[in-house]
Order: sequence, then C-alpha cells, then structure tokens
Amino acid sequence: MFGNIGPGSWMAGRSARGTEMGAEANPIAAPLAEVARKHIDGATGIAGLKRLSGGASQEIWSFDATTSDGAVPLILRRAPGGVRDTGRSGTAVALETEAELIRLAGAAGVPVPPVRHVLTEEDGIGQGFVMDRIPGETLARKILRDEEFAEARPKLARQCGEVIARLHKIDKATLPQLRVATGKDEVEQYFQTYKQLDYPHPVFELAFRWLRDNAPPDTAELTLVHGDFRNGNLMIGPDGLRAVLDWEIAHVGDPMADLSWICINPWRFGNIDMPVGGFGTREDLFEGYEAGGGDKVDPARVKFWEVLGTLKWGVMCMGMASAFLQGDRSVERATIGRRSSETEVDLMRLLAPLKGTE
Repeated sequence: MFGNIGPGSWMAGRSARGTEMGAEANPIAAPLAEVARKHIDGATGIAGLKRLSGGASQEIWSFDATTSDGAVPLILRRAPGGVRDTGRSGTAVALETEAELIRLAGAAGVPVPPVRHVLTEEDGIGQGFVMDRIPGETLARKILRDEEFAEARPKLARQCGEVIARLHKIDKATLPQLRVATGKDEVEQYFQTYKQLDYPHPVFELAFRWLRDNAPPDTAELTLVHGDFRNGNLMIGPDGLRAVLDWEIAHVGDPMADLSWICINPWRFGNIDMPVGGFGTREDLFEGYEAGGGDKVDPARVKFWEVLGTLKWGVMCMGMASAFLQGDRSVERATIGRRSSETEVDLMRLLAPLKGTE
C-alpha cells in the first residue's frame, strides 16, 4: 500500500551498511558469480558480496565483479528470498518493469545506475536485476550538513527540477504497462485506508475535504511519474545529483506530483524553511523544471499534491502505529507511527498558514 517509505540508503558507498558473507555461507554467491561472468566484460567472479541494510521492500546486495582490469562495483536488487510477493501493494511495479523504466529514463538523460542484467529463471537467483553501484550519498543528514556537499546544496533544487522534466518527457507510448492514478483516485484510495485504520484525526478529515474541493480537473496532462522523488532516493555527490533511485512506485499521473513530493516537510529533515528537500527553494525547483523542458508549473496543482503528499505521509504514519499496536514491535514502526501528530501541524501550515509562514 505504502511503497518504500524509509529514508535510508541502498547504494551509497559510505552510508550503506551490511554484512559481508563468504561464498560458502551464501547460496546466491555462486549463481551471481556466473551472472557476472556472462554479463560483465572480462569478469572472472565476484567479491565483497554483502546485503545492505537499506531497501524497505526489496533485498539490496552490494558486490564487485572481479576482472583483470580491476573491480566493477555492482548492486543486485532482488525480491525478498528471490520470490515476488503477490500480496504486495498494487502500487508497486515488478522488478522487471522497474529495470525497464530505469533503462528508458537513462536514455532520456535522467541520471540513473545503468542496468547490466535482468535476472531470468535460468540464473537461479530469483527475480531482480543487476546494475552499477553509483558512489555518493543518500542520507539527508549528511547531504544537508556535511561540508563535503556544501557546493552541491545551492544547485540541487534546480538540478532536481531539470531531471524531473526529463523523466516527464519520456514518450508514454514507450512505457511498460503502468497503473494510472489521478489526484481524485489518490484521494479516495487514501481516504479508504484512513477509514480502515479507524482512528479519527479531525485535521486529516479537513484535509480530505479540502482535497476533494480542489482536485485538478481530469483534463490535466498525464505523464510518467516517478512517485517517490525525494531525499533518500537521490544519490548525491559533491558535484550534485548523480542518480535517481527506487522506481518501484512509478506510474502514469499528474507531473506536478513529483514537484510536490520532495517539498513535504518530512523530507526537509529539520530545514523547514528550505522546502525542496531541506536544501532549496520552490523557485529554483520550478525554474529548473521549465528550463529542462517541462511544461509551465501550475502552483495550484503543486499545492494540491503537496497537501495530498503530506496527508499520505500522515496516513502512512497511522498505518505504522497500527501495526505496532497489533504486535509488530519494531523500533521503525514506533518511531514513524508517532509522527502522525506532526503531520497535522504540517497540514494546518498548508491549509491555514499564519501570516509570514506561507
């Protein structure tokens, strides 16, 4: 239902953590080495195989293909246990579809990790794909505060706008089959989820009413939408944006949704006065989007999607709290679950801003 909502890294060289396993202890090591030999030029095997701690819904494995010219850094993105969970949310695309979207995005000039191979049944590893491992950082607290990224921060919002414009310009006729989601669809989907959780939040109900009254018309142009374009899914280096990650909830929808999701308060990580990911302004984001070939930004539609994105996050937090109360005692569930009250404050700032806080 909620897709990948964790803020962690799954590709960053420094921030990703995992446990390295020897070939004798890991049943995927031998077949993965064979995949490397077949699909990486000059590869003789693999080294450094470890599962990373990031990746909320898929397994993420880091490894190097060994060649006579040196190591080739790679990532395996794999279904849990190698088997697709047929009970997963209908909003998540199959891994094969995700790999196809990454290839299309790369061809359109979107920075992405090149896909080396989509796994087949003959590979004996399960469902997933192998791609390049991009150096950089995804952890917001580092990107927003470390001196290493000081020169990158002022230009990130504009870079994000330019990249979002490129992915929105991908010809819909070339896309694999994806779900179509309009603003009205999303509002009703999350309203039903909210009602099922059966824990009234008056501010949430006010937001649902506002969204129904302000939904964009059905005539709004639909494009490919990444669906989760925000801190945690962007690989950043000292030079700026290096790769867009995690395409699993991509769909066809209102392009303004991607411009708003990165602006909701949870992705600012304390930098509340820098609405774009905690590092930039909406003006820079929108200017980059239009300069990158995107259509003229509609601020009213962006606000609709920012309100909806904030409300969605609040409903996600409610879901986490509900899971915790029903017996899933993970720290993540408890930590995220308590944040629904913060979302109420964020919604009131959007719907009834005090003078000087717009």
